[in-house]
Amino acid sequence: MSSNVIAVYPGTFDPMTLGHEDVVRRATQLFSRVIVAVAAGHHKKALFTLQERMDMAREAVKPYSDQVTVESFSGLLRDFVVARGGKAMVRGLRAVTDFDYEFQLAGMNRSLMPEVETVFLTPSDKYQFISSTFVREIAMLGGEVDKFVSPNVQESLMAKVRSLGRE
Repeated sequence: MSSNVIAVYPGTFDPMTLGHEDVVRRATQLFSRVIVAVAAGHHKKALFTLQERMDMAREAVKPYSDQVTVESFSGLLRDFVVARGGKAMVRGLRAVTDFDYEFQLAGMNRSLMPEVETVFLTPSDKYQFISSTFVREIAMLGGEVDKFVSPNVQESLMAKVRSLGRE
């Protein structure tokens, strides 16, 4: 582990999946501090409110609370990373289809923040196919999501589905 290196793991986390949790775990093995940066999601229509997403993320990262914090951000990610002294940005890669987008994003971020490195981490094989979008769709259609999310997220998903009248 590098000493005193702050990494930022940004995303909408709508909801946080076991794949996200696995990437956080892997990041804690590389960096002294990891900030899970929950995006306000101005460019995406989120199922959960920002506060709900932050609460789920905080619960999910409790085992790493000595190294991991959860914060929200809006606006340019660059401003958030620089303000917190971040030296690395963690991005999860699931498949080749993610790579093209993430590669372009890393290039843009390097242009905006040349002092910050983008680090790609892959989740465990058993989580590589999981996406928040799939999890939301399965839950909304009444399917089981317990293999894809932690119990607190599953509970939140089921409550949200009930509140929308889609049991």
